[in-house]
Amino acid sequence: MLHFPFPAPKVLRDVNASHGTDGLGDLPEWDLTDLYTSPEAPELERDLNWLEGECSAFAADYEGKLSDLDADGLLNCVLRNEQISQISGRIMSYAGLRYYQLTIDAERAQFMSNCQEKLTDFTTPLVFFTLELNRLDDDHLEDLFAANADLARYKPVFDRIRAMKPYQLSDEMEKFLHDLGVVGDAWERLFDETIAGLQFEMEGETLNIEATLNFLTEQDRSKREAAAREVSRVLGENVKTFARVHNTQAKEKEVIDRWRGMETAQTGRHLSNHVEPEVVEALRNAVVAAYPKLSHRYYELKRKWLGLDKMQVWDRNAPLPMDDTRIVGWDEAQKTVMDAYAAFDPRMADIALPFFTKGWIDAEVKPGKAPGAFAHPTVTDVHPYVMLNYLGKPRDVMTLAHELGHGVHQVLAADQGEMLSSTPLTLAETASVFGEMLTFRKMLDAAETQDERKVLLAGKVEDMINTVVRQIAFYDFECKLHEARRAGELTPEDINDLWMSVQAESLGPAFEFMDGYEVFWSYIPHFVHSPFYVYAYAFGDGLVNALYAVYAEGGEGFEEKYFDMLKAGGSMHHKELLAPFGLDASDPKFWDKGLSMISSMIDELEAMED
Repeated sequence: MLHFPFPAPKVLRDVNASHGTDGLGDLPEWDLTDLYTSPEAPELERDLNWLEGECSAFAADYEGKLSDLDADGLLNCVLRNEQISQISGRIMSYAGLRYYQLTIDAERAQFMSNCQEKLTDFTTPLVFFTLELNRLDDDHLEDLFAANADLARYKPVFDRIRAMKPYQLSDEMEKFLHDLGVVGDAWERLFDETIAGLQFEMEGETLNIEATLNFLTEQDRSKREAAAREVSRVLGENVKTFARVHNTQAKEKEVIDRWRGMETAQTGRHLSNHVEPEVVEALRNAVVAAYPKLSHRYYELKRKWLGLDKMQVWDRNAPLPMDDTRIVGWDEAQKTVMDAYAAFDPRMADIALPFFTKGWIDAEVKPGKAPGAFAHPTVTDVHPYVMLNYLGKPRDVMTLAHELGHGVHQVLAADQGEMLSSTPLTLAETASVFGEMLTFRKMLDAAETQDERKVLLAGKVEDMINTVVRQIAFYDFECKLHEARRAGELTPEDINDLWMSVQAESLGPAFEFMDGYEVFWSYIPHFVHSPFYVYAYAFGDGLVNALYAVYAEGGEGFEEKYFDMLKAGGSMHHKELLAPFGLDASDPKFWDKGLSMISSMIDELEAMED
């Protein structure tokens, strides 16, 4: 199914917003003119017209003829297809970024929807391309690669396409599913617009979900409780809508997976991530086995620090009693992250600088703006854009470091071209999590007191738990949800029960769960936009922890190997990318190395109690 979805915003730590902007300084805003100057721009109309004509011409030139092409002819075909992807990507990037700036604006929503529908219509004739590629004989393809090195460079793309070969339907069915893609996208838009339009009453103010969730990081426990109960109330009032979206999306996926003959609901995600199911299962099992020594142990420490008999869900992201509650202004946040990047390698800071100076970051929380944070690569002949909801919390600084890491990765991979630059999700988190780790270590080295060090360590442990433990719990919830949906329609209460079934296991005995927490599944965008996306966070965190251990040991030439890995984009498998560092993600013991880093930080926190 070839359509052009825009990536979902990423809610990395559940909370990365606030309810005020005092003391933050001048927050940057996107300048989208590098894509198009306006929805009426003549360049946009030109590109739409070109795309319509070129898609028709491409089909006329190549449909039914791929098997007759020599190596030079197939290369030309691939390059034309890549150009179509680039123009399509530019159009949808512009439409999507404008929409996410103000999701409640009817004109922006209509413009994005119209662009999506036009591109779907234009590209329907291209469905034959992957279908015919998959009908080519392996030996024939190998001969073509041997005859032309420029064509052979695209072999990883062919490999990923041909991984879908066992699940391919008839040409007519594939075209039907392609056209139907815009209907599935409409359910995603319903989710986005519902979330963006929710109103929460806090302290006499009407707030959006980002600003309300931010109260869960307040020192004042009564404010945290009030926010949790208000989130529960509003989500509960809308839970039937969210249950309908999840039921419909999961059923659509089940029908398509069944027709394709996919073994599990997760198979499609594993294929798109270019990762073996057993590697994901090894990661999942290692994390679940580590719950007692990670989340259970840490939250028991936090329960004592907070002076509580039991923690409630509104205490999970509470600051420590000795935490510094000051707001981190934008200029300080920029300096902190840029200094950390420069200390690793000046080239990294040089790549990051234009994000701050050229309108590549949109940081301010605004009514109707999409929640969360993301880095969108747009297309390889422009540049990425980073979206934040920045309100000056220390975790917001880490989110900046994270998304900027994505941006650096996307800039470095752009030279691979449109078809090879995109990194599978499992590896796409590498530079982002590494950027966070560099920033954290820089801040930890600068800590002047034991309390300051304790707060930083605890914050990093919580981030890692949210990135590893919580995301694997999310993954288990999704697995249960999709399995249950195969047996029939799910009520909101059914989904609530599935959500609660993974919460106590992952968070541990330090917690009690308030009435109303059972609906908190409903605001997580990944479940709707990208089923089973979430394990990529845990994959990335474990991978980076292992990578950072190699770096900390002073491995020779690490920086150069690291840049080479990022420049590779999607042109290499994770085994090839990690081999220069002496690492192998298919080794079950690999994941224990990453989890041990988290455990060692908890060891240090426990030692501070003695």
